[in-house]
Amino acid sequence: MIDLHTHTIYSDGELVPAELWRRAQVKGYRFLGMTDHVDASNFQQVFNKLKAAAQSLRGIGPPEIIPGLEFTHLPPELITSLVAQARNLGVPLIVVHGETLAEPVAPGTNRAALLADIDILAHPGLITPEDVVLARERGICLEISGRKGHCLANGHVAKLAMEAGAQLLVNTDSHSPGDLISREAAERIAQGAGLTASQVQNLFAQAEALAQRLAQNSVL
Repeated sequence: MIDLHTHTIYSDGELVPAELWRRAQVKGYRFLGMTDHVDASNFQQVFNKLKAAAQSLRGIGPPEIIPGLEFTHLPPELITSLVAQARNLGVPLIVVHGETLAEPVAPGTNRAALLADIDILAHPGLITPEDVVLARERGICLEISGRKGHCLANGHVAKLAMEAGAQLLVNTDSHSPGDLISREAAERIAQGAGLTASQVQNLFAQAEALAQRLAQNSVL
């Protein structure tokens, strides 16, 4: 299992990084992105804490932690600048909280995120076909979410992504122990979004390649 969108106590998650890592290990995870919610007030501190956690657990066994950030509920006009600052800090994995149907995210967030230097647009809701094409052109992954509420538009996102050739990945957006899932459960979520069995296998192959690249870029 590869999961590049989870949360710890450094935002609104329930677990310290070591416990999240251990619980993911039991589920058979190979790569684990820790991407706590941030804005201008805390992104540097949160990244330093997650980087320290990744350093402490490195080499002990899977999953390999990829420390990252999820910029959340930002005014769209702030996204590009804050993402650039995070990259300058050495953040290898950057997620932006997309226009989910479950929360009042500002309109224009999806487009602003896709114009910034990010890796994943999380739960992008009723994303437009034009923005899906932009995601493909910029090599940004669109998320199929395993999280209640954020999963409401999974079918819409998957359909447009497959039509446009944009990359998809399944993430849990875990906040608590029960949110972590097995590889088999992730495959069922992807199939439930409308992907065929072969498309699901291709999705996970692409996720593997992305995780390997992000792990290599990790500043540890």
